[in-house]
Amino acid sequence: MKVSEIKKGIVIDVDGANVYVNEVQVQTASSRSGNTLYKLRGRNVVTRQKFLGSFKGDEVVQTVDFERRPMQYLFEDTDGCTFMDRDTYEQHSFDLEALEQERPYLTEGLEGIFGLLVDGVAVGIELPATVVLEVMDCAPAMKGASASARNKPATLSTGLVVQVPEYIVTGEMIKVNTISGDFMSRA
Repeated sequence: MKVSEIKKGIVIDVDGANVYVNEVQVQTASSRSGNTLYKLRGRNVVTRQKFLGSFKGDEVVQTVDFERRPMQYLFEDTDGCTFMDRDTYEQHSFDLEALEQERPYLTEGLEGIFGLLVDGVAVGIELPATVVLEVMDCAPAMKGASASARNKPATLSTGLVVQVPEYIVTGEMIKVNTISGDFMSRA
């Protein structure tokens, strides 16, 4: 597979090590003849060490087959986050740093989570496209203050802060996009 086709959540083989890709950054060259660079951030599946690599867009990398299994979020403690395979009831734990981007969206009973397993080892999770979270704190709405739509910051039940329209009040349930972190609608 070409590096330009790699997306977040794929497992690739880099120098014999399986790497779970957490983030893909694209740097476009400023000159016509320059190559587009793809910076991949991830974790080594076995050692859990961080990985950072730069590749040209036309380079080819080998992908690793992985299994997508339905998971249920159980709890978070000082050691990390624990998930349970919905089919086998096997528990998989991730350290807090490994799920740094996903943690603000995790709530008890969240449906639609998939675990990514390579050779029986959980390497990451895939969140649903949207999650429903409660607004815990936000500024009160000012009626008639402006003719145009404005946004205000709102702190959600997981500690995530998102920009919401002025009409949203504390205690409301809202949908949040897990990819962009943006407000979608009322739930």
